[in-house]
Amino acid sequence: MARRAEAVVERRDPLSRERVLRAAMDLADREGIAALSMRNLARDLGVEAMSLYHYVEGKEDLLAALGDMVMREIELPETRPSEWKTAVRRMAVSYHAALRRHSWSHGLAAVPTRVGPGTLAYMEWVLRTLRRGGFSPRMTHHAYHILDSHVVGSSQWEAGIAAALSKGKLPDLARTVLERVPVAQFPYFHEHAQQHLGGATKGDKHPFDLGLDLILDGLDRLRDERPKRRRSR
Repeated sequence: MARRAEAVVERRDPLSRERVLRAAMDLADREGIAALSMRNLARDLGVEAMSLYHYVEGKEDLLAALGDMVMREIELPETRPSEWKTAVRRMAVSYHAALRRHSWSHGLAAVPTRVGPGTLAYMEWVLRTLRRGGFSPRMTHHAYHILDSHVVGSSQWEAGIAAALSKGKLPDLARTVLERVPVAQFPYFHEHAQQHLGGATKGDKHPFDLGLDLILDGLDRLRDERPKRRRSR
């Protein structure tokens, strides 16, 4: 009877690349990227590890596909060119949230030859939105990398802090560091550390949001910049 039930389940929910990738993402979300192996993934799916190679080429293909799945979660709103700043803000907040949901994705190495549809859609949307919003090709190049660096860097920093807090080590570690660093020589370091320990910035705008505001306002001022023409001799 048990074998018949398993056969019915298998017919209703057959193995596919999408199912394999979803199970891999669930495993990474639950146990971290280090736990993601073909053997553990096969265990969760109730199949033999070798059967997975019909749907993924191997670990590199699996990780590249997972990274692209995270990118597919980013909201890419359709908007008018004049509303580029609002649209980019929504995208950046959505991107930040996706990376927070899947903090393990920070450990994935980029594979230039495996740029997936989710990543391409994200890149094309950002570049198109900036160009239609009035940015020159040159400033679009800079704006794209500044925005991407802010989202990824902020998310990675937050993931590290969250991991330390979850283990209860951050406050003790900070106090140990403060005890070893002379306050007379590094007074502003102590001031900064005490703000973290004492929650002095509680209630302020989140650093990610504050940074995003500064970036968008700064980019808006540079939006119409054009390369200077060379003077003819």
